Amino acid sequence: MPVDVFQHRRFDHRQRDHGFSCLIPGPDQPRGVHDRVRQVGKGRLVFGGHGGCGGAAHAVDFTPIRLLIYSYQNIAIEGPTLNTRIDLAEGSAEQLERLVAPHAPRPPVGGPLLLVLALLSAVAPFATDLYLSAFPLMTTDLDTTATAVQLTLTAFLVGIALGQLLFGPLSDRFGRMAPLVVGSLLCLAASAATALAPTVEILIAGRFAQGITGAAGMVIGRAIISDLAVGAAAARAYSLMMLVGGVAPVVAPVLGSVLVAPLGWRGVLWVVFGIVAAMFLGVIAVVRETHTSERRATARADRDGSPSTLRALVSRVYIGNALAFAFAFATMMAYISASPFVYQVMMGFSEVQYGIAFGVNALGLAAMSAVSARLAGTRSIQALAGTGLLLCLSATVTIAVVVACGAPSWLLALPLWVAVSSLGLVFGNATALALSAVTRAAGSASAVLGALQFGLGALVSPLVGIGGEHSAAPLAAVMFGAIALACVSFGWAARVRR
Repeated sequence: MPVDVFQHRRFDHRQRDHGFSCLIPGPDQPRGVHDRVRQVGKGRLVFGGHGGCGGAAHAVDFTPIRLLIYSYQNIAIEGPTLNTRIDLAEGSAEQLERLVAPHAPRPPVGGPLLLVLALLSAVAPFATDLYLSAFPLMTTDLDTTATAVQLTLTAFLVGIALGQLLFGPLSDRFGRMAPLVVGSLLCLAASAATALAPTVEILIAGRFAQGITGAAGMVIGRAIISDLAVGAAAARAYSLMMLVGGVAPVVAPVLGSVLVAPLGWRGVLWVVFGIVAAMFLGVIAVVRETHTSERRATARADRDGSPSTLRALVSRVYIGNALAFAFAFATMMAYISASPFVYQVMMGFSEVQYGIAFGVNALGLAAMSAVSARLAGTRSIQALAGTGLLLCLSATVTIAVVVACGAPSWLLALPLWVAVSSLGLVFGNATALALSAVTRAAGSASAVLGALQFGLGALVSPLVGIGGEHSAAPLAAVMFGAIALACVSFGWAARVRR
């Protein structure tokens, strides 16, 4: 039976009241243990010394962890991003420092870097949604079919899913900057090719290339945050990214409908080119290498010495939170896909009113993302994500009840707003929880997260139209099913953290 050194309390380096002068051994524990390991001060774990009365000691900073003593020489360290057992008698202080240091508190991510990373995450939704309203015009101009034009969107989504699986592992192996710069430059070229495409076949090929190369910014941007921050700091950074990246899928269709008339579909694609160009310039001017050669060498040594890092990619903590994020995103994609029919056909909104409703929901999502970023420093990020999921689940239940009862369709407006807005508490925090479980393979972890995100988003989008444009039943079913699965996945991951 192990002795819990921290007596089952959850410690946080921000709290002021958790200093110990030494440990108190349990009834089955040798009295000498407190001379070997003790926790003192503000977030410092000290090895050696004699009960705080002098002697050699070795201290390292740590994020919230639990330390379990199994024997005089064997301890286990457990936490949201760390789970291992080491031997006190064999260079334990240095081993502990190497294990805990990557999880230690780091400076917050902010300023120009966060703005550029947010732009990297926003390029894909802008490239996806900005030109949707131009589909009829593209069909005529390119002398093709609606199905062929639809393939330009499908090709982009397939490309961005595959691109994340390509660039994520590459960034783990070669560092963040080289794959990011190459991917951004190739995405710029592919964007120009799409705007100049003379035929739909070339356009489809260009969109596929644009998706693969544009994925570099999304997947590596998340990995960069994982390199620079963990825990609450990472959750804050991801939530702030959602102010741009999360609102983009909601705003882009409305903005595109405004631009198509004066610019045409090629003009809209040149706007996408301009966004990609701004992304590329931002990368060159602001982003610096965060996965240095030293870190890569350490990560390779850890993988060679132990399979635990690679196993983290299929751990309950990572998979559960990644699925929670992906299913939550699928919930929003279902809403986006069905919203024109729900608001304009069923509620009778005009195009302008529909744009206002869309904007109000986007504002709600942005506001909740800002609230999440602010609360991440003082509240548990698990609690914030769980609150957002429960709010969204309650809203989707309300939507289902309204539809099942045959109530007036305008009653859907409020629960839809709550469902979309509450996701601002989920996206950033769930991302932080997932990627914090795989800090030494952040690029690969980010790649799988992104592939799940867009794969599930592409899967649910056509499902909401099964019942036709006069029924919200498919929307209610898909939104409820997706967010319910998100809650189950989140709860499954949370069982490890208890």
